[in-house]
Amino acid sequence: MAVRIVVAVTDDGWFHQLRRQPDLAEVNFWSPSPKAFRALQPGELFLFKLHAPNNMIVGGGVFASSTIMPLALAWEAFGTANGVTSLAEMRSRIMRYRKVNPATVGPLEIGCRILTQPFFLPESRWFSPPASWSPNIVSLRGYGTDVPEGMALWEAAQNAIAGERDSPGFLEQQARFGVPTLIRPRLGQGAFRLLVTDLYGRRCAITRERTLPALDAAHIRPYADGGEHSPSNGILMRRDVHSLFDAGYVTVTPDHRFEVSSRIREEFENGRHYYELHGSEIALPVAQSQRPDADALRWHNESRYLG
Repeated sequence: MAVRIVVAVTDDGWFHQLRRQPDLAEVNFWSPSPKAFRALQPGELFLFKLHAPNNMIVGGGVFASSTIMPLALAWEAFGTANGVTSLAEMRSRIMRYRKVNPATVGPLEIGCRILTQPFFLPESRWFSPPASWSPNIVSLRGYGTDVPEGMALWEAAQNAIAGERDSPGFLEQQARFGVPTLIRPRLGQGAFRLLVTDLYGRRCAITRERTLPALDAAHIRPYADGGEHSPSNGILMRRDVHSLFDAGYVTVTPDHRFEVSSRIREEFENGRHYYELHGSEIALPVAQSQRPDADALRWHNESRYLG
């Protein structure tokens, strides 16, 4: 099976900032401009290369998803896994790349390319990009493992990763140096949030609210209770609804209907807005495989919902 590999030019500061952070589950390889990214499918390999004169591939990760998001949400989702130390630093760097006045106010949107299982190679394991790489490339180039150059790149990456004591683990999913295959991305909290946000069309599944800063990707079964950062374990909710869902005052049934506990009225003498939504059918992602898992919903109905 042929897979695609992207080699992308990275900011040196981004790389060195991230390599100092231990145990990263995911990183945001962001673009200062809100550009769509369609070069890879989830599970393919994304490698990053430093600028000249360090013309070397220095790390990478498993591509999970891409989207365009407001800067504030990207920072909230990934924090220092954006390769910066603060939101102010990230904004300043974006403005510098865009060549606009850093004092310019207003919301910014950026391109987000989410990588899971990231790895940052020590300098002794950096390796050269393919011979066809041109100094004129300022962004990225894709390679397929169905041609010799792409296959050689795959093997060079696997060799570099295999030498690490703390391997990111995706060599476990295939025979080392074997036939290239898609790698199952292990989503982190940030990737989960952005993916669920897009799957629900950036609207609350219950209220249809679309003010993005007011929306949360809610876990049906919390991660701490054995739930996964998986789209089928998530529903996009307005933040007040999410809080009530986590506390058990509302739930979603396996047939995708919103239910509200009588405890809201009993304990708070309020809740008219929520009761108006009782029994309504929630909005769902188009893809059947991305819709809420029925077993997870039953778990919430039986283990969290106050009835």
